Amino acid sequence: MKPILDEWARQAQKELGNKSLDGLTTESIEGIAIRPLYTAADLEQLESHIGMPGIHPFVRGPYATMYTNRMWTVRQYAGFSTAQESNAFYKQALSNGQRGLSVAFDLATHRGYDSDHPRVVGDVGKAGVAVDTVEDMKALFEGIPLKEISVSMTMNGAVIPIMAMFIVAAEEQSVGLDALSGTIQNDILKEFMVRNTYIYPPLPSMRITADVIEFASKYMPRFNSISISGYHMHEAGATAVQELAFTIADGLEYVRTVVQRGMDVDAFAPRLSFFFAVGMNFFMEIAKLRAARRLWAEKMSEFKPGKKESTILRTHCQTSGWSLAAQDPYNNVVRTTIEAMAAVLGGTQSLHTNSFDEALGLPTQDSARIARNTQLIIAQESHVADVIDPLGGSYFVESLTNSLVKAAESLLDEIESYGGMTKAILAGIPKMKIEEASARRQARIDRSIEKIVGVNAYAVDDEPEIEILSIDNAVVRQTQINNIEKVKSKRDTKQVQQSLEALTEACRSDDKNLLEYAIECARVRATLGEISEAMATVFTRYEAGTVAIEGVFSSEYSNDAEFAAVHAEVVRFEQDYGRRPRILVVKLGQDGHDRGAKVIATSFADLGFDVDLGPLFSTPQEAARLASDNDVHVVGVSSQAAGHLTLIPQLIEALKAEGAPNIVVVAGGVIPTKDYKVLESAGVACVFGPGTNILKAAKQVLAAIRK
Repeated sequence: MKPILDEWARQAQKELGNKSLDGLTTESIEGIAIRPLYTAADLEQLESHIGMPGIHPFVRGPYATMYTNRMWTVRQYAGFSTAQESNAFYKQALSNGQRGLSVAFDLATHRGYDSDHPRVVGDVGKAGVAVDTVEDMKALFEGIPLKEISVSMTMNGAVIPIMAMFIVAAEEQSVGLDALSGTIQNDILKEFMVRNTYIYPPLPSMRITADVIEFASKYMPRFNSISISGYHMHEAGATAVQELAFTIADGLEYVRTVVQRGMDVDAFAPRLSFFFAVGMNFFMEIAKLRAARRLWAEKMSEFKPGKKESTILRTHCQTSGWSLAAQDPYNNVVRTTIEAMAAVLGGTQSLHTNSFDEALGLPTQDSARIARNTQLIIAQESHVADVIDPLGGSYFVESLTNSLVKAAESLLDEIESYGGMTKAILAGIPKMKIEEASARRQARIDRSIEKIVGVNAYAVDDEPEIEILSIDNAVVRQTQINNIEKVKSKRDTKQVQQSLEALTEACRSDDKNLLEYAIECARVRATLGEISEAMATVFTRYEAGTVAIEGVFSSEYSNDAEFAAVHAEVVRFEQDYGRRPRILVVKLGQDGHDRGAKVIATSFADLGFDVDLGPLFSTPQEAARLASDNDVHVVGVSSQAAGHLTLIPQLIEALKAEGAPNIVVVAGGVIPTKDYKVLESAGVACVFGPGTNILKAAKQVLAAIRK
């Protein structure tokens, strides 16, 4: 082998001329060295870890025949407006080749609020479907046989009322618990790290998760009681190593929690499932899925399972939403195709492909069809499914898989040193590491070290006009309020009160399964908000602190002239006005996705701004009061959940009511370009879409304050 390698090195050096051969080696954002060439020598001592499909440690796939026998499940994560509108969307998707449903709930539902609650005025029906009662759940699946269709539901905070309503809706379709198939996400730990749609504090939340796992293990043999999710970590900026390690650590924490309750690991572990994001680093994402299976199989040996199935990691995947660019958006079709192919070559069991327009707003029927057809074309036309694990034995892929395992094991050991994932989360460790990685990556993109076509490379002057699905939030909310009133007018109020009181009492006793009590509440038509509040009476609602890291963004800009120039402008502002420019960065409504807000807070602080980071789930009035009390120059609203047209004008009016009409308001996030003029006419000074360069945004904000 050495003579051949030496010959290659000579030939390569000849082609490089004066450049160093060492310069061909790069380092990934995970810190893994990527060499230009891999050989059989890289596979030495790895054979025992690679194995065969369907055989421990399952690197090559959880099943022996993989897609040669059965294709992955084509899913479409969807839900918007009312249950009736989402139901029509689902039926259309199923008729076009989709094989399972993945339900997106709106943020009011996620946070355990009914649609008539004053804190959710801008959230109802916007980023998912509103579900307030069993009647909404029945309408959602009207005409869809729950005995035949697998249903995946992305729900964590309000998992108890949603599961209860799903079970009762199935009951009233004459479908028993033992016939229901699908998955409930039920992964609360990652909510405290990244997504933030929690309701209760961590410890009672873990009890709720365990109650759902226990109930499903006893009565729902075809249903996955948890989907341990790395997806939202990826979307919040986690590296592949962080997503891998933290997801496995979450899974181990859940297993320990349920085992400590006296359950046999083999009674529930075979129905655990996972959920990973798939981004644009093609081979890294393939290796990540392979590494996840090996890590899980090896780590589960701690519990001495008797069933092979207890050690198999089965996963759903979704292409990255964060990688979708608002600029030149048709490029997103290509991005999604690359990511979907990586998921398939990595061995996923089901897959959702994002629509190209999701960086701008909710997907339309046409864009969703293109996304769904992306999977069907891969499955039916590419022939990649004809061979089991076609990349198995690849020098590069196997070496990369092993590198990811080793790096993730090191991070897992660190988590264990804190006493497990719950304690690490309470200490803020995973959240801090993810936010650091996110800030570093944003700086790399802004500096064009990491290229994104149409954003910081090969940008076009004229953007195409894209049709965006718009939801009339006010109409949807009023419809839901009318439905709630109708349900309440027909139910037995005494029965409802008794069932809710029984649930509250069950919360006080650790040996009661809360889902069993919530099912009784749902049967008598208690609302989602009432069930959630009955539990909050004992558990309370959790309020997390908001802290932004400093120094990470600027460390990526050492000796950078443009960074220094913007920083100098901030210094001049302080000299001119006697104090530094002060910005309040806020999230309005129930949107907990705070990656953008944290990146802005971190980067602006490093540029010299005084930065206040508002608490999550603020109302416009609360944000206006905080802005006035802190005497800020500007409020920056980060929006991802489509509530901007309702909430930001309310903020501007609230600032006037606070006697602070001169405070500048800027907005950024997933905001359709057609909404820019609407916001500007309402008084917004600047609107920044996805992919905006931070330094350019800071200069615009400074200019807006000076006007």
